[in-house]
Amino acid sequence: MATTTSATSSTSTAAQSIIKSLGAGSGVDYASLTTELISAQFAAKTAALTTRQASVSAQISTAGTLKSSIASFSSSLQTLIAGGSLSTQPTSSDTSVLKASAVTGAKLAGLSANITVNKLATAQAATTTAAGWTKATVIGTGDLTLSFGTASADASGKMTGFTADPDQKSVTIKVTDGTLQGVADAINAAKAGVTASIITDANGARLMVKGTTGEVKGFSLTAAEGSPLEQVNIGKGATSSMLGTVAGDAEVTLDGVSVTRATNSFSDLVAGVKIDLLAAKPGSTVTLGFDRPVDGLKEAVNSFVETYNSMKAVIDEATDYVDGTLKQDPAVRAMSRSLSGITLQPLRVAGTPGEPTTLSDLGVKTNRNGTLEVDATRLASVLAQYPDAVEEIFSNTGTGATNHGLNGALSAIATTAASTTYGIAGSVTRYTQQQSDLADQQTKLSEQKDSATTRMTKLFAATETRVSALQASQKYIEQQIAAWNSDDD
Repeated sequence: MATTTSATSSTSTAAQSIIKSLGAGSGVDYASLTTELISAQFAAKTAALTTRQASVSAQISTAGTLKSSIASFSSSLQTLIAGGSLSTQPTSSDTSVLKASAVTGAKLAGLSANITVNKLATAQAATTTAAGWTKATVIGTGDLTLSFGTASADASGKMTGFTADPDQKSVTIKVTDGTLQGVADAINAAKAGVTASIITDANGARLMVKGTTGEVKGFSLTAAEGSPLEQVNIGKGATSSMLGTVAGDAEVTLDGVSVTRATNSFSDLVAGVKIDLLAAKPGSTVTLGFDRPVDGLKEAVNSFVETYNSMKAVIDEATDYVDGTLKQDPAVRAMSRSLSGITLQPLRVAGTPGEPTTLSDLGVKTNRNGTLEVDATRLASVLAQYPDAVEEIFSNTGTGATNHGLNGALSAIATTAASTTYGIAGSVTRYTQQQSDLADQQTKLSEQKDSATTRMTKLFAATETRVSALQASQKYIEQQIAAWNSDDD
């Protein structure tokens, strides 16, 4: 195609050069005449092609906007749900001691619990005691054995007891780089449940090894007797290291019952609540309660209606029977029908008589022009009577157009729109192909115009040649007549 275009362009350029030299004999402006004739010949095709290209470009732009808009509509609701602003949240009377958050899908109405944090879960941290070391100090090579269990220490940090946990396997760590840094690297490379680092103070570099929280996550790290790696031993009676902290469980009291947990974050103590322990405060009770998102739900309903109406205006303009860019697009019309029916779509399984299951039940009504409006009085009444049902409509994270909340209904519409088979995404693909086809047609039309210009140029060149010959003959005859007349005198 490139070669053809180049050849055509060269021919056209040559033709224009010929045209510029024509007309000298006849006095006719062949250049202007050629341009006008070619323009007139291809005017209808050029205009039709230009109009179609503009139309397809507008279709691509509008369809892309609608597809993005419904996706944004759906994702915005998902963001609200994930943020917890549309579901009942647990409250903590002292957030400096513990933080409470809702587990996804939890129903926390009526939540009430009293918790005392007596002790936080701790992780064992051990440090070597040798002085004068650097990261490059050679300790030695060989094997270190890492075992997990329950450890104890005296006030000085010396490990006084260690009982291995039979449910946790020991790990052999091979040290091939005998420097202090090499030992730390080997421990970390094993990824066995402890981490090592080098800390430096006025006494030099020391190896620090730290485990995870929980009483049975204490550990010993020992080398065989006689190995140079005994210098970094961590274990019962070891003099080469000391414990900064001993591994231990969190200890809390829930409504008078003492319980322990291996970590400071857990979701299995109070149903539907994730608890993060932040500080121990024996003797002080933290009360857990709940906070309904009444204002958040009202705002969500009004925000939905506002966004819906804005999107409907765009769809109505795009599908206008007279001037709509996408008036014949079946995917856009299908999305429009799905959106218009969303107020009557069942968004939750019906419970007791009177409980809301649709947006219409919440007070979202459809006006004659298809826009939505919120009956604030109705919404407030339903929220007061059936707060859990309203919350379920807006906080359900399921998928599917029916009985999976507003999120499920919007997600279903957005998913359909994103389909390249029968959705708006498919329309965009189709219009893009049409745009490519029109570009090819434009190229062919340009080639046809160039060819026509070349043919017309040759025709005018031949005409000019004949006119010049006739003019030469005329001049010759005139000269002969003049000569004859001169002889007669």
